[in-house]
Amino acid sequence: MFIVIFEQLVKMFFILLLAFLCYRIGLVNQEGNKSISNLLLMVVNPILIITVYQTGYDPGLVRGLILSFLGAALTHVLGIVISSVFIRPASGPDYTIERFSAMYSNCGFIGIPLIGSVLGDIGVFYLSAYMTMFNLFTWTHGIILMERKYSLKNLAHGLLSPMFIATLSAIALFFLRIPLPSVLLDPMDYIAGMNTPLAMMVAGFSVAQADIGKMCRDLRLYYVSAIKLLVFPLCTIPLLLLLRLPQEVSMTMLIAAACPAATTGTMMAIRYRQNYTYASEIFALSTILSVASLPVVVLAAEQILI
Repeated sequence: MFIVIFEQLVKMFFILLLAFLCYRIGLVNQEGNKSISNLLLMVVNPILIITVYQTGYDPGLVRGLILSFLGAALTHVLGIVISSVFIRPASGPDYTIERFSAMYSNCGFIGIPLIGSVLGDIGVFYLSAYMTMFNLFTWTHGIILMERKYSLKNLAHGLLSPMFIATLSAIALFFLRIPLPSVLLDPMDYIAGMNTPLAMMVAGFSVAQADIGKMCRDLRLYYVSAIKLLVFPLCTIPLLLLLRLPQEVSMTMLIAAACPAATTGTMMAIRYRQNYTYASEIFALSTILSVASLPVVVLAAEQILI
């Protein structure tokens, strides 16, 4: 699996590099980046989740899905603990952004294509549980971090997001054993296939907006990235071992946790008037470093979990 992960990351990196160049030469601007990001978040990802659940009903899959929800919930709780321990308020005014970036993964944009290539549809099937928990936690704990107060309105907004609604709809179709007609499912499959290239292009556009020179000289960014890419996922391994989850579920949870910082961090920072430039730099650096860190984490997990 180490080789497969590394090869897939290299392929994805080349798409990211192409997007980086397109942005730098002016072929795509910030408005274009925003439009593609919204298309991916609001249309492609939700459709992908629905297509993944269009599979034959299997009690084994149901058990794996329930265990995935358990593993995802506990993994996010672990992330809160780790980010709180390693990133203290005394570190600076942007400590809330650092905590958010250190625990919330880019499980959608990068996690879906990566896990899909390594574990197939069953991996994406289990990943939907992680993404559901991601939405619940980001619109509760995440909002508290960014806004420094809790709001039921923000929670309701998160529960009405396309990804959350699509996940609930997909689960309902799965448990009710309602297959979509091929005339509808086939075009949905075509749209779902756009996920990987669009996701990496959005990542490339975001990296292109960062001041690479300044970013590479900021040691604090490396510290936060190390917590996100190494400390958090490596601490997740003993948790998954303790839970005794099936291999596919464990590896899905681990890869999701080991993904770089979520793009949501930058969007949340903009929304709640935080230092969005700093959030973007954490995202950019962690995305670049994840090409090396993810295979290492997976290799370590293979020696323990498999």
